Amino acid sequence: MDIQRLNPTPRWSDATVFNHMAHFVEIANDTSADVREQVKQIFAQAESTLSQVNSNKSRILSATIYVTDFSHMQQLNEEWEAWLPQGCAPSRACVKVELADPSYLVEISFVAAVITAQS
Repeated sequence: MDIQRLNPTPRWSDATVFNHMAHFVEIANDTSADVREQVKQIFAQAESTLSQVNSNKSRILSATIYVTDFSHMQQLNEEWEAWLPQGCAPSRACVKVELADPSYLVEISFVAAVITAQS
């Protein structure tokens, strides 16, 4: 099976698909927004990426969430729970970090199952 890369650049691809698994990372486009709005942007982008790789948010297998301040967790969790379909929460890790750009409040790395003819 070949590796599929969406919009590859010299530093990253928007998503990488191999063996019916999609791997991708999302960050907010508007970093002037508060954490709730950055999370909403990330989720909208994730849905777009999932659609491009023939998947959806109910097929997310795991997520690693990078936050700059744990005081943002309540807002993040509220958006997370509202966004995911009931009964479809993936495994999840949350890590406090310093992100490459100080205006980023959150970054999320996703792994999702891709829908195939056998799925």
